[in-house]
Amino acid sequence: MADEVSVLVEGGKAAAGATLGAALGPLGVNVGQVVQKINEETKGFAGMRVPVVVRVDPATRSFTLVVGKPPVAAMLLREAGKEKGSGKAKTEVAGDVTMEAVRKIAIAKESDLFGAGVEERMNQVLGTCVSLGLTVEGEDPRSVLKRRLAEKGAK
Repeated sequence: MADEVSVLVEGGKAAAGATLGAALGPLGVNVGQVVQKINEETKGFAGMRVPVVVRVDPATRSFTLVVGKPPVAAMLLREAGKEKGSGKAKTEVAGDVTMEAVRKIAIAKESDLFGAGVEERMNQVLGTCVSLGLTVEGEDPRSVLKRRLAEKGAK
């Protein structure tokens, strides 16, 4: 049975520091190789925190990586060009995203939100917009969500 180490790393900037080194060192793998491979596979998520699972076969000391996708909030903030959300989501707007960005994120999160279709995942992404204080094409995401639900009910 393989040993697993789960970490959250900044895309393309993993380091063999305390977290990875301490967890992987006792498993007998080359920590430098693991870090290099993580950075290769996560460079497309630069500036975002990415979940990574390192599976180590103790018999051969070989490893495989399972790279997840960043949280919806991180993907939305990247689309909005912001580092963080509002902090006062009901009264302050932190930024704006397009409906196309909402759809793109919903599609990207398909494997994380099991059983939900694209439309349901888009509604979940809109809910995250509310929490972050992001508008969707200049409109309050709660209004967008209400309209989408009303349209779905009318069909």
